[in-house]
Amino acid sequence: MENTNVRVRQLTVVGMLSAICIILGATGYGFIPLPIAKITIMHIPVIIGAILEGPKVGMLIGLMFGLFSILQNIISPNLLSFAFINPLVSVLPRVLIGVTTYYTYKLVKVKNETVRVAIGAAIGSLTNTVGVLTMIYLLYVDRYAQVKNITVNKAAKVIFGIAYTNGILEAIAAVIITISVVLAIKKTKKK
Repeated sequence: MENTNVRVRQLTVVGMLSAICIILGATGYGFIPLPIAKITIMHIPVIIGAILEGPKVGMLIGLMFGLFSILQNIISPNLLSFAFINPLVSVLPRVLIGVTTYYTYKLVKVKNETVRVAIGAAIGSLTNTVGVLTMIYLLYVDRYAQVKNITVNKAAKVIFGIAYTNGILEAIAAVIITISVVLAIKKTKKK
């Protein structure tokens, strides 16, 4: 009976956090415009799910995030939609967020829970940013250069510049939000 309860809870978490990813993307609230970059927080539900419920739950939420990304780029195309309709760009890195987050969180041998959550969140966030942009570089650097009307060499610099800028800002946002949410939920579970 307990095993069934765990599965039901995990499916509920997958559903709720996947819905949050979709709402963040559909409403535009998943993107925070800053003076130097436009960062996303859509990957944070994946990170939270992985830390709280394990890698399978994180991977399923990441899958939903990635599939929504494909759908969003088909329905509302932009200059880079050619890359995001490829599952290697939009789905694979998002699924891997659940794996890297969970195992980083579990393997960090620090007693302080806040530090463990922070490191897991930072690695999960970087998995998203670096994974997506690396796949764009590997698969589409020529087309990216063409769309942006720049040289391939310049395109590589732009892609990795975005990875650097967004990677740091998104990791900071992920750490702050994830620590707050995960520690609050764990505190509630103990009661």
